Amino acid sequence: MITPIAAPIAPITPVTPQMTAEKMEAVKKEPGEYKVIQEAAVLLQEEPEFLLLMMRYKCAIKEVQTKLEVLNEDFSVRNKRNPIERIASRMKTPLSVVEKLHRNKFPVTVESIRENLYDVAGVRVICSFVNDIYTIADLLLKQDDIRLIRKKDYIKNPKDNGYRSMHLIIEVPIFLADAKEYMNVEVQIRTIAMDFWASLEHKIRYKKNIPNINYVENRLKACAEESARLDLEMQSIGREIEAAIHPEVNTDETL
Repeated sequence: MITPIAAPIAPITPVTPQMTAEKMEAVKKEPGEYKVIQEAAVLLQEEPEFLLLMMRYKCAIKEVQTKLEVLNEDFSVRNKRNPIERIASRMKTPLSVVEKLHRNKFPVTVESIRENLYDVAGVRVICSFVNDIYTIADLLLKQDDIRLIRKKDYIKNPKDNGYRSMHLIIEVPIFLADAKEYMNVEVQIRTIAMDFWASLEHKIRYKKNIPNINYVENRLKACAEESARLDLEMQSIGREIEAAIHPEVNTDETL
């Protein structure tokens, strides 16, 4: 069991310049509470069981990345192109883990992380076209050792701010020296345009004291809609070119 967040004082992780504006505001509003969260995060990363859990999540990321790389290679040989532009991964930091547990009123324990957090390990897949997103998602989920926990299609149903992406929470097996374990991984699949918009929107939104915030949000949403239109137009152009260059390939299925 991990010591709860009311544990004795441990060295405190300093507030760094890289900290988001959202977290900075939390520090200003509740400095005492945030200090306790920082202390709990330091204690958590000293726990052997926590380190073992993080190792398992890292292994799960490697398993998912390998599966995606194999799909991309197979698709390239069969259909003369790669649907995946790039793959990135990330692990939540101990501080982010404790913050999320605390925010949702979950206990700060290793067991609680396993039971309540589904996005400790994350993989982001950037595809060329919208149809590629659905192709990759379907091929990944068809694999018999993948278990789908949750699926959110923000492409067909964008968020209110215009955000678009496919989110999958899956369980993937990892093979250890003495056991096989299923671990949760969040997989986000989006186009280059969706990723471009999401990255810049995040940077803009977390700037402090934005004047005319409603006007800015409306402009960002308009950009998301224009980006979505361009995605479909580029897909149409790509399909026409592929049909001309590779008439033997069924572009309705591959693009």
